[in-house]
Amino acid sequence: MTEDEARSWIDAQFNVSRETWRRLERYVTLLLAGMTEQNLIAESTRDQVWARHITDSAQLLRHATNAKDGIWIDLGSGAGLPGIVLACLSDRPLMMVESRRKRIDFLNNVLRDLDLRHASVFGGRVETVPAASAAILSARAYAPLPRLFSSAQHLSDKNTVWVLPKGRNAENELEATRGTWQAVFHVEPSVTDEASAIIVAQAVKPVAGRNKCA
Repeated sequence: MTEDEARSWIDAQFNVSRETWRRLERYVTLLLAGMTEQNLIAESTRDQVWARHITDSAQLLRHATNAKDGIWIDLGSGAGLPGIVLACLSDRPLMMVESRRKRIDFLNNVLRDLDLRHASVFGGRVETVPAASAAILSARAYAPLPRLFSSAQHLSDKNTVWVLPKGRNAENELEATRGTWQAVFHVEPSVTDEASAIIVAQAVKPVAGRNKCA
Protein backbone atom coordinates (compact mmCIF):
# COMPACT_ATOMS: atom_id res chain seq x y z
CA MET A 1 0.00 0.00 0.00
CA THR A 2 1.41 3.36 -1.03
CA GLU A 3 1.07 6.54 1.03
CA ASP A 4 -1.58 7.90 -1.36
CA GLU A 5 -3.48 4.60 -1.22
CA ALA A 6 -3.34 4.65 2.57
CA ARG A 7 -4.85 8.13 2.78
CA SER A 8 -7.49 7.29 0.17
CA TRP A 9 -8.48 4.17 2.10
CA ILE A 10 -9.08 6.19 5.28
CA ASP A 11 -11.14 8.77 3.39
CA ALA A 12 -13.27 6.08 1.72
CA GLN A 13 -13.87 4.12 4.92
CA PHE A 14 -14.62 6.94 7.34
CA ASN A 15 -15.78 9.92 5.26
CA VAL A 16 -13.20 12.03 7.05
CA SER A 17 -14.08 15.63 7.88
CA ARG A 18 -11.71 18.53 7.33
CA GLU A 19 -11.17 18.82 11.10
CA THR A 20 -10.31 15.13 11.41
CA TRP A 21 -7.82 15.38 8.54
CA ARG A 22 -6.28 18.35 10.29
CA ARG A 23 -5.86 16.28 13.46
CA LEU A 24 -4.39 13.30 11.65
CA GLU A 25 -1.96 15.50 9.72
CA ARG A 26 -0.96 17.30 12.89
CA TYR A 27 -0.44 13.99 14.69
CA VAL A 28 1.89 12.80 11.93
CA THR A 29 3.84 16.05 12.28
CA LEU A 30 4.14 15.61 16.06
CA LEU A 31 5.05 11.94 15.66
CA LEU A 32 7.89 12.63 13.24
CA ALA A 33 9.11 15.63 15.24
CA GLY A 34 9.18 13.51 18.37
CA MET A 35 11.61 11.15 16.67
CA THR A 36 14.41 13.61 17.50
CA GLU A 37 13.97 12.84 21.22
CA GLN A 38 12.80 9.22 21.36
CA ASN A 39 12.32 6.24 19.08
CA LEU A 40 8.56 6.56 18.59
CA ILE A 41 8.48 4.53 15.36
CA ALA A 42 11.12 2.61 13.46
CA GLU A 43 13.27 4.95 11.39
CA SER A 44 12.78 2.62 8.41
CA THR A 45 9.05 3.41 8.41
CA ARG A 46 9.37 7.21 8.44
CA ASP A 47 8.60 7.49 4.72
CA GLN A 48 5.66 5.08 5.03
CA VAL A 49 4.03 6.54 8.11
CA TRP A 50 0.51 6.65 6.64
CA ALA A 51 0.49 3.06 5.41
CA ARG A 52 2.56 1.44 8.16
CA HIS A 53 1.10 3.32 11.11
CA ILE A 54 -1.93 5.57 10.51
CA THR A 55 -4.00 3.35 8.21
CA ASP A 56 -2.71 0.23 9.95
CA SER A 57 -4.21 1.65 13.16
CA ALA A 58 -7.39 3.04 11.60
CA GLN A 59 -8.42 -0.34 10.20
CA LEU A 60 -9.05 -1.65 13.74
CA LEU A 61 -12.25 0.38 13.86
CA ARG A 62 -13.77 -1.89 11.22
CA HIS A 63 -13.52 -4.86 13.59
CA ALA A 64 -15.23 -3.17 16.53
CA THR A 65 -18.49 -2.05 14.93
CA ASN A 66 -20.57 -4.55 16.94
CA ALA A 67 -19.04 -3.70 20.31
CA LYS A 68 -21.23 -2.55 23.19
CA ASP A 69 -21.27 1.07 24.33
CA GLY A 70 -18.42 2.00 26.61
CA ILE A 71 -14.74 2.72 26.76
CA TRP A 72 -12.05 1.54 24.36
CA ILE A 73 -8.83 0.70 26.23
CA ASP A 74 -5.60 0.55 24.24
CA LEU A 75 -2.80 -1.39 25.96
CA GLY A 76 0.85 -0.41 25.69
CA SER A 77 0.03 2.61 23.55
CA GLY A 78 3.60 3.77 23.02
CA ALA A 79 3.53 6.60 20.50
CA GLY A 80 -0.27 6.51 20.25
CA LEU A 81 -0.61 3.76 17.69
CA PRO A 82 -3.41 2.90 17.44
CA GLY A 83 -4.85 5.01 20.30
CA ILE A 84 -4.39 8.53 18.93
CA VAL A 85 -5.54 7.51 15.45
CA LEU A 86 -8.67 5.86 16.89
CA ALA A 87 -9.43 8.93 18.99
CA CYS A 88 -9.19 11.12 15.89
CA LEU A 89 -11.63 8.93 13.95
CA SER A 90 -14.12 8.05 16.69
CA ASP A 91 -15.95 9.85 19.49
CA ARG A 92 -15.94 6.75 21.71
CA PRO A 93 -14.25 7.34 25.11
CA LEU A 94 -10.72 5.97 24.87
CA MET A 95 -7.98 5.34 27.42
CA MET A 96 -4.38 4.64 26.45
CA VAL A 97 -2.26 2.64 28.89
CA GLU A 98 1.47 3.34 28.85
CA SER A 99 4.15 2.88 31.50
CA ARG A 100 7.14 4.76 30.04
CA ARG A 101 7.46 8.35 31.30
CA LYS A 102 8.58 9.93 28.02
CA ARG A 103 5.81 8.18 26.09
CA ILE A 104 3.22 9.27 28.67
CA ASP A 105 4.35 12.88 28.32
CA PHE A 106 4.26 12.63 24.53
CA LEU A 107 0.73 11.18 24.53
CA ASN A 108 -0.60 13.83 26.90
CA ASN A 109 0.97 16.59 24.82
CA VAL A 110 -0.66 15.18 21.67
CA LEU A 111 -4.07 14.97 23.33
CA ARG A 112 -3.81 18.61 24.38
CA ASP A 113 -2.52 19.75 20.99
CA LEU A 114 -5.30 17.95 19.10
CA ASP A 115 -7.98 18.79 21.68
CA LEU A 116 -9.04 15.16 22.00
CA ARG A 117 -11.05 15.54 25.18
CA HIS A 118 -12.68 12.11 25.03
CA ALA A 119 -9.28 10.40 25.26
CA SER A 120 -6.97 10.01 28.25
CA VAL A 121 -3.72 8.37 29.32
CA PHE A 122 -3.23 5.98 32.23
CA GLY A 123 0.41 6.11 33.29
CA GLY A 124 1.34 2.68 34.60
CA ARG A 125 1.43 -1.01 33.87
CA VAL A 126 -1.61 -2.74 32.41
CA GLU A 127 -1.91 -4.89 35.52
CA THR A 128 -2.38 -1.78 37.69
CA VAL A 129 -5.28 -0.28 35.72
CA PRO A 130 -8.42 -0.41 37.93
CA ALA A 131 -10.76 -3.25 36.99
CA ALA A 132 -13.24 -2.33 34.27
CA SER A 133 -15.53 -3.82 31.66
CA ALA A 134 -14.13 -2.30 28.51
CA ALA A 135 -16.23 -2.40 25.38
CA ILE A 136 -13.07 -2.89 23.31
CA LEU A 137 -9.48 -3.76 24.12
CA SER A 138 -6.68 -3.29 21.61
CA ALA A 139 -2.95 -3.88 21.72
CA ARG A 140 -0.38 -3.33 18.98
CA ALA A 141 3.03 -4.90 19.61
CA TYR A 142 2.35 -5.15 23.34
CA ALA A 143 2.78 -8.81 24.31
CA PRO A 144 2.20 -12.37 23.07
CA LEU A 145 -1.44 -13.45 23.40
CA PRO A 146 -1.17 -15.61 26.55
CA ARG A 147 0.60 -12.85 28.51
CA LEU A 148 -1.67 -10.17 27.05
CA PHE A 149 -4.81 -12.03 28.16
CA SER A 150 -3.37 -12.69 31.61
CA SER A 151 -2.40 -9.05 32.23
CA ALA A 152 -5.64 -7.52 30.90
CA GLN A 153 -8.38 -9.98 31.78
CA HIS A 154 -9.50 -7.76 34.68
CA LEU A 155 -10.42 -5.08 32.12
CA SER A 156 -12.83 -7.29 30.20
CA ASP A 157 -16.11 -9.15 30.45
CA LYS A 158 -17.76 -11.72 28.20
CA ASN A 159 -18.90 -9.00 25.78
CA THR A 160 -15.57 -7.21 25.41
CA VAL A 161 -14.20 -7.25 21.86
CA TRP A 162 -10.44 -7.74 21.70
CA VAL A 163 -8.90 -6.31 18.50
CA LEU A 164 -5.29 -7.39 18.26
CA PRO A 165 -3.06 -6.72 15.22
CA LYS A 166 -0.47 -9.50 15.25
CA GLY A 167 1.45 -9.08 12.04
CA ARG A 168 2.69 -12.25 10.42
CA ASN A 169 2.70 -14.26 13.65
CA ALA A 170 -1.05 -14.26 14.22
CA GLU A 171 -1.67 -17.96 13.64
CA ASN A 172 1.36 -18.96 15.73
CA GLU A 173 0.26 -16.79 18.65
CA LEU A 174 -3.27 -18.13 18.43
CA GLU A 175 -1.95 -21.69 18.54
CA ALA A 176 0.11 -20.80 21.63
CA THR A 177 -3.06 -19.94 23.57
CA ARG A 178 -4.72 -23.31 23.04
CA GLY A 179 -5.09 -25.27 26.25
CA THR A 180 -4.77 -22.22 28.51
CA TRP A 181 -7.22 -19.65 27.09
CA GLN A 182 -10.54 -19.99 25.33
CA ALA A 183 -12.59 -17.47 23.38
CA VAL A 184 -14.53 -16.93 20.20
CA PHE A 185 -11.64 -16.18 17.86
CA HIS A 186 -11.43 -15.17 14.24
CA VAL A 187 -8.54 -13.90 12.15
CA GLU A 188 -8.93 -11.00 9.75
CA PRO A 189 -6.47 -9.95 7.02
CA SER A 190 -4.71 -6.62 7.30
CA VAL A 191 -5.48 -4.06 4.60
CA THR A 192 -1.93 -2.69 4.75
CA ASP A 193 0.02 -5.95 4.48
CA GLU A 194 -1.44 -9.07 2.88
CA ALA A 195 0.85 -11.28 4.97
CA SER A 196 -0.30 -9.77 8.28
CA ALA A 197 -3.44 -10.44 10.27
CA ILE A 198 -5.63 -9.13 13.08
CA ILE A 199 -6.98 -11.45 15.78
CA VAL A 200 -10.48 -10.55 16.95
CA ALA A 201 -11.71 -12.28 20.11
CA GLN A 202 -14.69 -12.23 22.44
CA ALA A 203 -15.64 -14.08 25.64
CA VAL A 204 -11.97 -14.50 26.55
CA LYS A 205 -11.37 -16.56 29.69
CA PRO A 206 -8.81 -19.02 31.04
CA VAL A 207 -9.46 -22.70 30.52
CA ALA A 208 -10.86 -24.15 33.73
CA GLY A 209 -8.18 -25.67 35.92
CA ARG A 210 -5.28 -24.15 34.01
CA ASN A 211 -2.86 -21.48 35.23
CA LYS A 212 -3.77 -18.12 33.63
CA CYS A 213 -0.12 -17.16 33.32
CA ALA A 214 0.85 -20.32 31.45
